[in-house]
Amino acid sequence: MLTPRSKRSTLRSIVRVARKRQNRVQKLREERLLSKAELARRAGVSVLTIDRVEKGSTCRVDTKRKIILALGLKVTDRNQVFDD
Repeated sequence: MLTPRSKRSTLRSIVRVARKRQNRVQKLREERLLSKAELARRAGVSVLTIDRVEKGSTCRVDTKRKIILALGLKVTDRNQVFDD
């Protein structure tokens, strides 16, 4: 039986998973032999931002655009990188 505390913990885990977005940033970055630092430099964002995006955290549309362009793709190719 779940205690109120474990119910809250379980609910938080579900919400965290629901917030995660599928993307192919890491796969595309590695195919281009780029480090996170190099991709971040090219995109004009922090390494922490790249790390969070690769782990599925949400980000602003402008950040997605910067990453897409830094990967050498066109903005119209966004569906090759991000699922949303």
